[in-house]
Amino acid sequence: MHVLVVGSHGQIGQRLIRALATSEHTSRAMIRDDSQRDTLQTLGANEVVVADLEDDCSEALAGCDAVVFTAGSGGHTSAEKTKDVDRNGAISIIDQAAAGGVRRFVIVSSMNADSPENGAEHMQHYFRAKGAADNHLRESELEYTIVRPGKLTDDSGTGQVDIAKDLGRYGEVTRDDVADVLVLTLDSPNTIGRHFELLAGDTPIAKALLGV
Repeated sequence: MHVLVVGSHGQIGQRLIRALATSEHTSRAMIRDDSQRDTLQTLGANEVVVADLEDDCSEALAGCDAVVFTAGSGGHTSAEKTKDVDRNGAISIIDQAAAGGVRRFVIVSSMNADSPENGAEHMQHYFRAKGAADNHLRESELEYTIVRPGKLTDDSGTGQVDIAKDLGRYGEVTRDDVADVLVLTLDSPNTIGRHFELLAGDTPIAKALLGV
């Protein structure tokens, strides 16, 4: 697949570009500022395109088979900025992907996206934005997968995770492992039309995805 990575300059996005470079897929890194181009090319992006998530992204989407949405404002930004990126930006690119003939769409969401009231109060606007984007994706005609990691860390990846629709617990997962899960999700037809939570665990990623 030729994969458009939205949010490619972010912490998960950069790891995803690097992981895609060693896979059978090719990547197109979508960036907001041309000054980010060298970084993405060094990481192994096959193409780099400048586009605004909140504007027309049709050229960025052209010729792509899949989108992986890793953009995020972060849980500590203002509610307005979070809504612009995590809700409205995601909804816009979902609609544009569907209109442009892209079939596969994988989105990085968050645990608590369906139950923001269960999260810390200062994070609830973030969970609500993620949940709204997830629901819009569910209602689209895209072949979607919603990936919901726990608290993200910069530790080295282990290649082992726990994955389930509802893990029944909270915890952490490395950004390295999230990126590897995203790549393998593209190759896992059983994940289409599903959402799953993702935490550090004891099961190799490929095996864990079989149980989705």
